[in-house]
Amino acid sequence: MSEYDPVDPPVALTVAGSDSGGGAGVQADLTAMRAHGVFGASVVTATTAQNTRGVEDVNPLPADHVASQYAAVADDFDVAAVKTGMLATAEVVETVTELVADFNAPLVVDPVMVAATGDRLLSPAAEDAYEDLVAAATLVTPNVDEAAVLTGNPVETPADAEAAGRELVALGADAALVKGGHLSEGAVGEDVVVDTLVRAEGDSESGGPTVDRFETPRIDTDATHGSGCALSSAIAARLARGESVRGAVDVAVEEMTEAVRRGYDVGEGPGAVNPTVLGEE
Repeated sequence: MSEYDPVDPPVALTVAGSDSGGGAGVQADLTAMRAHGVFGASVVTATTAQNTRGVEDVNPLPADHVASQYAAVADDFDVAAVKTGMLATAEVVETVTELVADFNAPLVVDPVMVAATGDRLLSPAAEDAYEDLVAAATLVTPNVDEAAVLTGNPVETPADAEAAGRELVALGADAALVKGGHLSEGAVGEDVVVDTLVRAEGDSESGGPTVDRFETPRIDTDATHGSGCALSSAIAARLARGESVRGAVDVAVEEMTEAVRRGYDVGEGPGAVNPTVLGEE
């Protein structure tokens, strides 16, 4: 009989919706976590009927069932980081906020509010409910449209992104990463993506929050489905491994360029990013 030789990886938890097309949501989250050597557990908040051409139907799950899933995972696993994605309804947002209130490990909040088409995905009540969850976050990772929803101000330039990040930190988040993929190319140059990280940790010179900007090449493709999910999950996985927010963001942002470059050409619509390349050394 062969010797039993298990591995003991850190555990990260994604609380997010399911993408039947496989390119985003829980499916992308777990792939990104696994690519970083982290065991991924999941709490499903909604099921969707979608493919590369779009979303046909969304079925939010009852908040009490979301809570039951979370309790089952938390009761059995030593969860080293939690990442939230699509939370679907105000009741689920409020439930998840209560569930993570006593969580003593990193919390990454990806506030999935606005589709790539610009369509709002949540009711105003659900958007408003995010304020307390953002305040509990170790890191919140909105794209520019979501940052605009959360702050009430347009985000069209890197300076706007920095201002939004500062406001999110003022709301209570330890750090905010405002993703620049949707910034007007005229504002940052057609060949570059600028992501802005604002950390409450003070800058020794200014005495205010610390601001870092990450510039990466813009890939000429519209096949970016799942990029936000994969990025936030990669960061959560690295935090579960004990890395700092600054270090985790730095590497994960750089990795995403390759995940987009080597994306999946599947289906009849725009393809998805490739989370399997994340974590490659």
